[in-house]
Amino acid sequence: MKKICIKTPLGNTIIEGDEAGISTIRVLDDDVSNGNTNTHDIPATLMDCSIQLQEYFKGERTEFNLKLNPSGTSFQKKVWQSLQEIPYGNTISYLDLSKRLGDVKAIRAVASANGKNPLWIVVPCHRVIGTDGSLTGYAGGLWRKKWLLDHENPPSQQSLF
Repeated sequence: MKKICIKTPLGNTIIEGDEAGISTIRVLDDDVSNGNTNTHDIPATLMDCSIQLQEYFKGERTEFNLKLNPSGTSFQKKVWQSLQEIPYGNTISYLDLSKRLGDVKAIRAVASANGKNPLWIVVPCHRVIGTDGSLTGYAGGLWRKKWLLDHENPPSQQSLF
């Protein structure tokens, strides 16, 4: 397993994976890179992920095209797959996500799987909000969730005249 660290507007981000795909993308709350790898010997999948994340933050990318290989239960992977179907700039409630997955009573399990998403931004768990529209629960901190949602939905310029 290889890893690289990149700087993003929301903090240093660790990308981990190998030829099989990206297994983890996580943002750090400090400036410690947790052991950058040398730039030679980095799998192409990690470099591609780094490029696509930078494009996302520049506003040049709205979808990711990456080989993903997260570890999780079959239920978690089903939730994470469903998260990838939420279009850029849109949100969905935990309740609606549970309904999409076929079991409205699984809302707590869906929320738990959402919170364990190991692929920050690429699997857009930040697009899941409370039924009342509130920003609830986010492993990276609610301020990052708000930033990401604002990034994907910038306020439109109002006419001065």
